[in-house]
Amino acid sequence: MLRLPEVESLTGLKKSSIYAGMKADPQTFPHCVRLSARAVAWRESDIATWQAQRQQTGGQ
Repeated sequence: MLRLPEVESLTGLKKSSIYAGMKADPQTFPHCVRLSARAVAWRESDIATWQAQRQQTGGQ
């Protein structure tokens, strides 16, 4: 599980872009998993899959 600072570092995206991608239709960024009332994280495998898909499509 990756917390927001790690996701930002791996993806090069900032918090606002990550959350906007989660809300977009169609969704352009993986959803987070709620850990507690105030904490979320992303599955490392979801981020890796997202990165692989972006490489295949040229970042679109």
